Amino acid sequence: MIKPKVLLTRAVFPDVIARLAGYVEVETNQDDIVFSEQELLQKMQGKQGVITPSSARFSAGLIAQLPELKAICAMTVGYDNIDVAACEARGVVVTNAPDVLNQTTADFAWALLLSTARRVTESGQWLRDGQWKKWQIDGFLGADVHGKTLGILGMGRIGQAIARRSMGFDMQVIYHNRSRLTEQEEAYANHAVYVDKEQLLAQADHLILMVPYSAATRHCIGAAELAMMKPGATLINVARGGVVDDAALIAALRNRQIAAAGLDVFENEPQLNPDFLSLSNVVLTPHIASASESTRRAMLQCAVDNLIAVLRGEAALNPVHS
Repeated sequence: MIKPKVLLTRAVFPDVIARLAGYVEVETNQDDIVFSEQELLQKMQGKQGVITPSSARFSAGLIAQLPELKAICAMTVGYDNIDVAACEARGVVVTNAPDVLNQTTADFAWALLLSTARRVTESGQWLRDGQWKKWQIDGFLGADVHGKTLGILGMGRIGQAIARRSMGFDMQVIYHNRSRLTEQEEAYANHAVYVDKEQLLAQADHLILMVPYSAATRHCIGAAELAMMKPGATLINVARGGVVDDAALIAALRNRQIAAAGLDVFENEPQLNPDFLSLSNVVLTPHIASASESTRRAMLQCAVDNLIAVLRGEAALNPVHS
């Protein structure tokens, strides 16, 4: 029996390759090259499936040139790098990896929030630079987290997990979402209160973004929205680059229109706007919110399970639709 051919667009754990090899013929990329669209087109010839993170873009034009393709399995929750409508038109199944990274990402959102509010990165660099000579009563004064108002824009499963963690900090939680949560979900999320977007921006002491990226959410936080926030507020983005207008955020941080930001995602990453690097009031991390080994393995496992199911002619476990 001829095995289906699949491509892994990025490097993965070797044992994952070994497992896949029992079902399919695998072309790997253990050198971890980020393929251009032309390189991806070449690599995908004759392939029935692919496992990919968000770094590989599957446009309608690319999909049209892959007549044997049956499945694109994202190892991430987000799939804005894939033209799902074009896939549906061609009968290509698209899957993602929901739920498996909820708790780890929520943990990291809190790591960013605490580091940003309490100026951990900034003060740590100051220490490393040899500038710590004495204790000062006004040295690196940050913002309290306990007892403050936590705002969450995008209250899906990860947003709810973030809110749940705020119980230990005695915070009031407000949120805005496309639709209001059920009473049970709001209770789970530290009795979160639904507000409109303008109220969210105006009232939050610490605002965490968890909206998915789409045409509708592109730059949903821009100059006008930043102007509505409190001068002492912090903004945390663990959602997607492009949800925030990075140029507008840089201006707001430079002018101290808001106090600080913690960012794990950026527009045009990894080529982030270099002006971020000149700011002391921003914590920057390289898209690592899901980066624990157990979670990254679970993400891959989800993608593998989906791919094997589709190529066997079975229903995908986590299909997505346009």
